[in-house]
Amino acid sequence: MRSAARLNQAAVVPSPDLPMAASSFARRPLGSIPCAIGLLSLAACASSSSSAGATPQPALSAAVVPPSPDPRVGLRAGWMDAGEAIWNLRVVSRTPPSEKFINQSTPGDRRLVNSDLSFVGNYAVQGNYSGYQVWDISNPSKPTLRTAYVCPGSQSDVSVYRNLMFVSGEATSGRVDCGLQGVPDSVSLDRLRGIRIFDITDIGNPKYLTNVQTCRGSHTHTVVTDPNDSANVYVYVSGSAPVRSPSELPGCSSGALDENPNTALFRIEVIRVPLAAPERAAIVSSPRIFDSLTAPVRHAESAADIAARAQRPGPPRPVVGRGGPTQCHDITVYPAIGLAGGACGGYGLLLDIHDVAHPKRIGAVADSNFSFWHSATFNNDGSKVLFSDEWGGGAAPRCRVTDKHEWGADAIFTLVGGTMTFQSYYKMSAPQTPFENCVAHNGSLIPVPGRDIMVQAWYQGGISVFDWTDPAHPKEIAYFDRGPMDSTKLVDGGSWSAYWYNGYIVSSEISRGLDIYELVPSGLLSRDEIEAARLVRFEFLNVQDQPKLVWPPSFAVPRAYLDQLARTNGLGGERVSLARKDLARAEKLSGQARKDALTQLASRLDGDAAGAADATKVRALSAAVTGLASAQR
Repeated sequence: MRSAARLNQAAVVPSPDLPMAASSFARRPLGSIPCAIGLLSLAACASSSSSAGATPQPALSAAVVPPSPDPRVGLRAGWMDAGEAIWNLRVVSRTPPSEKFINQSTPGDRRLVNSDLSFVGNYAVQGNYSGYQVWDISNPSKPTLRTAYVCPGSQSDVSVYRNLMFVSGEATSGRVDCGLQGVPDSVSLDRLRGIRIFDITDIGNPKYLTNVQTCRGSHTHTVVTDPNDSANVYVYVSGSAPVRSPSELPGCSSGALDENPNTALFRIEVIRVPLAAPERAAIVSSPRIFDSLTAPVRHAESAADIAARAQRPGPPRPVVGRGGPTQCHDITVYPAIGLAGGACGGYGLLLDIHDVAHPKRIGAVADSNFSFWHSATFNNDGSKVLFSDEWGGGAAPRCRVTDKHEWGADAIFTLVGGTMTFQSYYKMSAPQTPFENCVAHNGSLIPVPGRDIMVQAWYQGGISVFDWTDPAHPKEIAYFDRGPMDSTKLVDGGSWSAYWYNGYIVSSEISRGLDIYELVPSGLLSRDEIEAARLVRFEFLNVQDQPKLVWPPSFAVPRAYLDQLARTNGLGGERVSLARKDLARAEKLSGQARKDALTQLASRLDGDAAGAADATKVRALSAAVTGLASAQR
C-alpha cells in the first residue's frame, strides 16, 4: 500500500469494484455538454482518487510533476480485479464484455478480443474478433448494451458514416452469412474477406446490406469523406492476408510487380459507396502507393527476446528476407487539408488525397528504430504528423525495463509541404512486466485549443495522455494503468484503442470490456482548457477520418488561452491578469455592452502581441475574443 502523500498525487486503486468518488464533470451526460460542429479528438478522464471512496482532490501543483516512484510499476495482477494506477484522470465507468463476448473460464480468449472503436450519436461501436457490440454511452457512468452482433472475421475493424456501418473481415474462416461453422474448403464462395456494410438506421437491429470482397481481405479500413462529393463516401482498404485464389475471387493474383503487373500486392483498394444506394458499393481503384519503395532498415531483436528464443525448444526459425512494403497497416486521412498518413510496413507515407478515389504518395520516411509502422495522427493545423510503431505486433511485451525508449514508440515529425522532418520519440515511460503485451497503439487528439494533446492506448501499458505541442519535447500529463492479466504468463489484455469522444475518453479493453475516463484539472491542464475541449462535439466519429477541430464561441476558449499564456509566461503576468479581469467583466454584461467590451479587449490584445514572448498564441486569444464578440446580439 502506498503512502497517503503519494495517493494525493496518483491513486493506486486496489479494487475496481468499489464506487468511485464523483466529480463535477462526472455526472454530466454526453447529451448535455455544450455543442460545436462535428470534429475529432482524444483525451482522458478520471480523478486522482482511490476507488475505495472519496479522497481529497490533489492540489494543482502536486499534479504537475509525475509521482515517484511510478505507481504503475508493480501493480497486482488480475482479470477483473487487477491493481490500478491513475494520475490526472478519473475513472467514470468500467463495463465488462456482454454475455456473447466473454468466456468466463478462459481469460484472454483469442476468439473474443475486443478491438477498435467508432462512434455515432450516443453510441460506441466496439469491434471484436467475433463481431461487434454497440454500447449506449449517453450516461457515461453506466453504459448499457444496445446490441451484440456475432459475426466472426478477424479483428472486425469498425467505422460509421451517418446511417451506415462498415466492418473489416480478413480471416479465412469468416463467412458471408456470419455463421460460426467457418469455411473448411480452400476455395469457397461462402468466405468473406473484405468489407461488410450495414444499415444502422435502427442501431439496435442492424441490417446487413452487402459486402465488397477484396483479394487480401481487410485488416483495417478508413472511411474517407470527400469535401467535393456529397453523393458518395469512400473506404480505403488495407489488407495484409495472403492473396486469395482467383477461383474464389476472379482477378486475384500475387507475385512481384515487375513480374506480374496485375498483382494484388503493392496496392490498397478504394471502395466508393453511393449514399443513396450503398448496396452498389464497389472497388473503383487500386492505387499502387508503394511503387519503387525498397526494403527499409530495421533494428535487431532486443537482448531479452534473443535470450527468450534461445530457451525455446526446437530449431531456430529461419530468417526471412524483407523487401519493400506490400500493404499499409492503417491510413489516417485528413480531408480538410487534403492529406493522409499511411503507416505501411517499414514506412510512414504522406498521401495527397485531393482526388479521394486516386490517392498519390508525395512523401515517405523510414526509421531504423521502427519495426512496424502502425498508425498516424495529424495535429489540428496539419503542421505535424505522428506515427506509431507496433513492434512485436501487439501480442508481445515491448515496454520492459530492458526495451529501448525509441522502440515500440511514437515518432513525431514536422510537416512542411510534402517534407516530413523527424523531431522526437514518445513512449509511455512506466516499465511493464514480461507478462504484459505493451507497445504503441491507437489514439486520438484531445481538442484543447492552442495545444496538441493526444490520448493513446498502450495495450497492457494502459492509456497515456501527452502534450506534443513542442514536437521535440513531448510530455506525459495523465495516465491510467492496470496490473497484468496474469502474474505467471502472458495473457492478452489492455487498451486496444483510447479515443476522446464528446467530453470523455473511451477505451476498448481487449479482455475487460469498455472503460470510460475523464480528465481532471491539474497544473498541466486547467479546468478552462478541459471545458473548452468539451465544446467540440461530433455527430459521429471515426478517428482515422480525422476532422478539423473547430470551437464554437465560448468564454472557456479565451480563458483556456490565458491559462496557457500564464503557464508558459507567453504574456506578461500583469497583462494576463488584466485580460482575465476584463474578460470576466464582459461575461457579466449582455447585448451591445458585452460586444463592445470584448471588442476593446481584442484590440488591446492585438497590441500586446507585438511584445509578447508567444505572439502567436496572443493573436489566437485575440481571435477567440473577436469571435466571441461577433457572436453577441
